[in-house]
Amino acid sequence: MKSLNRLFRPKTIAVVGGGAWCRLVIEQCQKMGFDGEIWPVHPKAEELAGLPVYKDVASLPDAPDATFVGVNRFTTIEVVRDLAARDAGGAVCFASGFLEAQAEDAEGADLQAQLLEAAGEMPFLGPNCYGFINYLDGALLWPDQHGGKRVEKGVALITQSSNIAINLTMQMRGLPIAYVVAAGNQAQSGIAAIGEALLEDDRVTTLGLHIEGFGDLRAFEALAAKARALGKPIIALKVGKSSEAQAATISHTASLAGGDAGASALLSRLGIPRLDDLPAFLETLKLLHVTGPLPSNRIASISCSGGEASLAADTAQDLPVVFPTLNDSQKTDLRAALGPMVALANPLDYHTYIWRDTPAMTQAFAAMMDPLLAMTLLVVDFPRADRCSASDWDCAIEAAIGAHQARGANVGLVATLPELLPEEVSERLMAAGVVPFCGLREAIAACAAASMPQVDLAAPLLLPSPAVTPSLIPEAEAKLRLSDYGLRVPNSIQARSPGAARAAAADIGYPVVLKGEGIAHKTEAGAVVLGLASGGAVSDAANAMPTERFLVEEMVGGAVAELLIGVVKDPAHGFVLTLAAGGTLTEILEDSASLLVPASDAMIDAALGGLKISRLLAGYRGKPAANRAAILRAVKSVQAYVLAEAEGLEEIEINPLLCTPADAVAADALMQRKDFMR
Repeated sequence: MKSLNRLFRPKTIAVVGGGAWCRLVIEQCQKMGFDGEIWPVHPKAEELAGLPVYKDVASLPDAPDATFVGVNRFTTIEVVRDLAARDAGGAVCFASGFLEAQAEDAEGADLQAQLLEAAGEMPFLGPNCYGFINYLDGALLWPDQHGGKRVEKGVALITQSSNIAINLTMQMRGLPIAYVVAAGNQAQSGIAAIGEALLEDDRVTTLGLHIEGFGDLRAFEALAAKARALGKPIIALKVGKSSEAQAATISHTASLAGGDAGASALLSRLGIPRLDDLPAFLETLKLLHVTGPLPSNRIASISCSGGEASLAADTAQDLPVVFPTLNDSQKTDLRAALGPMVALANPLDYHTYIWRDTPAMTQAFAAMMDPLLAMTLLVVDFPRADRCSASDWDCAIEAAIGAHQARGANVGLVATLPELLPEEVSERLMAAGVVPFCGLREAIAACAAASMPQVDLAAPLLLPSPAVTPSLIPEAEAKLRLSDYGLRVPNSIQARSPGAARAAAADIGYPVVLKGEGIAHKTEAGAVVLGLASGGAVSDAANAMPTERFLVEEMVGGAVAELLIGVVKDPAHGFVLTLAAGGTLTEILEDSASLLVPASDAMIDAALGGLKISRLLAGYRGKPAANRAAILRAVKSVQAYVLAEAEGLEEIEINPLLCTPADAVAADALMQRKDFMR
């Protein structure tokens, strides 16, 4: 596929079709002041939106840079073929009824294949696509209203929903939008390829993605690398969950990993912060547009109300930010600005007696700022304009701007209620380099997202292998296979009868563990008994189990903690490696972290450190610590198996991994896979 640059930054635009949609495309370009040429195309009309009409693509004076194809799906294919033959820059295919409609229309998939063949190397968006808006150059291949205006620089937005695209343009938060692109069904140009093209525009500061599904994982890896090379941040709002990854499975790992865990792991791996809702998404874009990524998660808040100070502190409780204690320099400067009557703290209530005194407010705001803070939030809610006067609030605007200019620090002015920050105030603050935040929680969530540590881009993902119908590998065989890659497993002997199990126990040496084979969840089925110290106890336990096949193992004692190591193939995201509290605590604690294979030692160590159970691993209340190096070796052994044996593999679960001060031993192993002849 050729570059998307001509399509997104056109000098000439063709509009093929004669309906209301096509007329709106032309009118929107004219309204936005597009200074290039616009060429309507229709076989019968003579005029459209005041412009002369060309009979067909072949009649155009030149190959258009961008074309809106607003005709039915069958004609769309022929128009795209004609455009490609003329070496046009690209097209937006508005028609629906292609692959996205295959459930209702058997022709859809075949028509999409024809469309791809007709386009050849010419790029196109869609089909079933609203198009795009370029607010930098006033170029709109957009058949509807929108709420934006021309800007000199701004953020780029890509979404898989045309309606969300329209809604985003209607925002009244002061966010300068450079591009809005609706991706349609991405037959050719996916979100990642579109993102790369938009990032190449020097006037784009930040990229925001609204994602329903990733598709080409390699393309997203390339997008992240391009953004990193250009020094431009990306954030994402990921919705939906992978139905494939949530299909019924027989392990705990699958329920922990799921599709959403894979999506989060992918975004984290790529260094892309994930937001949970559109308001926080927009506020984070705004922050990144003004400041770029924050150097840390250390923030401060200053307001003229104790209620707002308390609200700020409480709001941050479940977000990864900190309000550091005031240092001596801040205390000295704040005391000089506020006098002896104000209790100094962070968040700070500076009271109201300096309100309207712009120099005093500027001094107080500046005193709160410190070089070690990533962001200082000034909490100010403006009165509603239809019933009140906001003239007394000019002091807050001027003080915020003045303090920012005096200290050169990152500053945001926050309205606790989003509707209490007028758009004109937001735009004034943005122009002065102060971030106007609409909503207190949104502001703090934005600071958390913008301060996400930048990780080194990892090795290429292990892509998901083709789907198979797997078989459950017997536990002993699963352990044998994993031990070949370094996983420490207990000494064991398989037995085909209770008597054979008793003899095996004597050979291994008491105490032993007895397990019934061929059962996934042994504890629930009464198919595992620990600490058997005699032959009679082994026989009795075997006779009580619902199976005739047994595994007798050495009893591993002295565990500090139990972990779960699991890998599930997620068709949408790759192989998801899950680390969690193991044994009977797996469901109770819901304590897990997910990575994608391959994960580096640093990633694995950080994931272990983020678990609630990590305190036990480190030695809790004077008890010995687990052998962290042995745990890491166990995880890497499982990963090594996955990397080498991915074809046919669906799932692995080690639960529990017994973590002792000296070792890490896989007490149980579940594996689902299909073996192929080699």
